[in-house]
Amino acid sequence: MKTTFLYLFVFLIPATFMMSGFANRTNPNDPVPSNASETKILIDYLEANGNFINTSAAENLVTADDVKKNMKNEKFLMIDIRTKTWFDYGHIKGAVQVDPVNLLTHFQGQITPANFEKIVIICYSGQSAAYYASLLRFAGYNNVYSMKWGMSTWREDFAANAWSKNIGDSQAGKLETTSNPMPAKGDYPSLSTGKTDGKDILNDRLAIAFAKPYKEMTVEAKDFFVNPDQYFIANYADAAVYNNGHIKGAVHYDPYKSLSAAGDLSTLPTDKKIVVYDNTGQVAAHVVAYLHVLGYNVANLAYGNNSFMNKEMVKKGWDGFSTKEIGMNPVVE
Repeated sequence: MKTTFLYLFVFLIPATFMMSGFANRTNPNDPVPSNASETKILIDYLEANGNFINTSAAENLVTADDVKKNMKNEKFLMIDIRTKTWFDYGHIKGAVQVDPVNLLTHFQGQITPANFEKIVIICYSGQSAAYYASLLRFAGYNNVYSMKWGMSTWREDFAANAWSKNIGDSQAGKLETTSNPMPAKGDYPSLSTGKTDGKDILNDRLAIAFAKPYKEMTVEAKDFFVNPDQYFIANYADAAVYNNGHIKGAVHYDPYKSLSAAGDLSTLPTDKKIVVYDNTGQVAAHVVAYLHVLGYNVANLAYGNNSFMNKEMVKKGWDGFSTKEIGMNPVVE
């Protein structure tokens, strides 16, 4: 009897560890990249819990008009993540100021997120707000949005500090229209949190992401175009925009559906810095947040296509920033 028990114990322990490795996987028959079991567990967890980056939920932008209409709505919370200096200079009535590094703990201990219909993150240009709104979505707060164009759409003096001084046309006439092939699928980055549960791995990665300033997750056009060949360039705009003209060497990824485990996520390189860009830097910020959590070396091309081909974007009606996007709305000083 003791011999039989010992045999079962020896047999069941390895089997238990094998099964635990598949506990968070969408399909146990899918091959796991050899160097990235934690990353695969995390991907499967995120895809099973909202799959924010690969669904229409990723279009979580609200307009300034929507914010203005809901300033007195108790179910509508506005969180301004600009510095206290800029917040004191002028902010939307009812908004509260929270430093980005404290956002997650603010949600966990200072407010009851479920009490609100929408929680809108507000920044200077809409880009960092989109980034942090994405991280909060990954954390399970599905009612978080960001204000399109940020405070630049609220009043002209705010636009002068952000969008108005960062749009340009330096690459007009230098873009290519031929498609670039997508790389072959490969490994994911290798995470080493020491955790085996998807939620636990995510919590570790979110703590790192919130502690890192958003500025470190961007590259400006003036710096990027000095040597674009040092980056893997991922275009995340609509196909029509990509085909009209894109940065030389850029590979197109379909917005809201291409970065899944079953899709093209593993075509992204793990040995080269990835620069993601779209029309405005606001949707690309979602991708940058996602890839950073997964362990990729990634950055957002600040202000997207508008930073180097603004006039074409305005002309085509492709989210080109112009004075028509700027309002003259009241602020609390």
